[in-house]
Amino acid sequence: MTMDINVVRGLIAAVSFATFIGIVVWAWGPRRKKRFDEAANLPFADDDRSGHA
Repeated sequence: MTMDINVVRGLIAAVSFATFIGIVVWAWGPRRKKRFDEAANLPFADDDRSGHA
């Protein structure tokens, strides 16, 4: 079997898809939920450092 451009494209697609699935699993993992929830609420945090009255 020779490596032509279509084989290379297929390998790149497979690696890209595996990377995407890995990122989704990492982001939606239960260990990170609390941290991401806290980060999502940061814009609504009441702090006096904002400079607004």
